Amino acid sequence: MPMTIAEEHPLTPDLELLFQRHTADMHADTPPESIHMMDKGALAAPGIRFFVLREDGRALAMGAFKRIDATHAEIKSMHVLHEARGRGLSRAMLEHLLAAARADGFARLSLETGVQPTFVAARALYARAGFHECGPFEGYVLDPNSVFMTKVLA
Repeated sequence: MPMTIAEEHPLTPDLELLFQRHTADMHADTPPESIHMMDKGALAAPGIRFFVLREDGRALAMGAFKRIDATHAEIKSMHVLHEARGRGLSRAMLEHLLAAARADGFARLSLETGVQPTFVAARALYARAGFHECGPFEGYVLDPNSVFMTKVLA
């Protein structure tokens, strides 16, 4: 069965492993006050589109974006299971999120990620995709543990 990326409900039971691993990774080396992840219940709110990448029916990755205003959205909860990394799945999910945000009419997509070594690959992925560092946006404040990035969608 080929790889698929589709919009799903974040409370789908077989996504539990993705959420457990995402939560563990976020808490591994980030101070609690600097963790800005949304739990699965919050990702079910209006204004959020949540996507799952599956291979042979198994959920391997997730990603979402949250509407900030009519022209601006924020990437949330990008995660690929550790055993599936190194195969381009993060890039595939990011490209899907970018395309979906463009199709929804957003002109800009932003994100917050960590400064810790565990986030080096994520920051490099976003930079390769054309994101550049920016200041805090929509409710965030300067935080020595956060990197803010944004991309204008063409």
